[in-house]
Amino acid sequence: MTDPLRLLERCELCPRRCRVNRLKGERGYCGVGDEVLIAHYGPHYGEEPPLSGTNGSGNIFFSSCNLRCLFCQNYQISHERIGRAFPVKELTEIFFQLQRAGCHNINLVSPTPYAPLIALAVSEAKRQGIGIPFVYNTNAYECVETLELLDGLVDVYLPDFKYWSPKIAARFSDAPLVQGYPHFARLSITEMKRQVGDLAIQGGLAAKGLLIRHLVLPGGLAGSENIIGWIRENLGAGTYMSLMSQYYPLHDVHAYPLLQRRVRQDEYDRLIRLLLDKGFQNVFIQELDSAPLFVPDFRKPEPFTPAHGS
Repeated sequence: MTDPLRLLERCELCPRRCRVNRLKGERGYCGVGDEVLIAHYGPHYGEEPPLSGTNGSGNIFFSSCNLRCLFCQNYQISHERIGRAFPVKELTEIFFQLQRAGCHNINLVSPTPYAPLIALAVSEAKRQGIGIPFVYNTNAYECVETLELLDGLVDVYLPDFKYWSPKIAARFSDAPLVQGYPHFARLSITEMKRQVGDLAIQGGLAAKGLLIRHLVLPGGLAGSENIIGWIRENLGAGTYMSLMSQYYPLHDVHAYPLLQRRVRQDEYDRLIRLLLDKGFQNVFIQELDSAPLFVPDFRKPEPFTPAHGS
């Protein structure tokens, strides 16, 4: 493998293409350099059933993000960058620690700013014979070139296709308007499908493939109908989808009245019917009253409630 760290010399890992030299201490939008910042890792039970299983998904919550969602449930780490620095060697050791804990997979949460470092750590773990899949858990604001670096290393791609409208993505997640978020989400998810195909489940657990998440927003702000239509037309009705109802008014939504309420049952049910009408059979859904359970506190040693956390 060509040294992935060279990509940090002029960082263009995500569509923002900041072109800073992170190896020399320069910082771009994500604010991180040449080390991996991790806020928390451990077994996690709040993912989709094929990921959490009975023993939990081995989640590693990376600090920072290349979006700034106003309502981010993980804002303490995505915005404030709470976390501790780890060298690549220790990241590989964390993978094996999670495997020894019985986790069904290694779940890399918000990994984009660290993709070259993760590639090195995963390559070494696979060389040493790690026996569980790697899950790339992303907001889908990705560059295809970065995903190509991970081809053969990532087993399961778990993107959240967040918005259909570039203007909504810019307003709520600070994504640039030029070739906006939906453009890159479509390109990146298509590349993910090329690499791993549809989700394959073995013994009730995700082994390889693509599982697309979509967080429903109140008032149809996410453009859910268009996103579902695009997935049906371009990826097929066999695509596994997770329709998330866990939106919760958090953090910095006070300026947007529509974001100050939760999703209504009728809004959510309408999208479930749409998925069924379009022939989707592999869909995970949530109970609306579970939304508050998904709000972690990363200032605590155990950020998640027992209902869904570690």
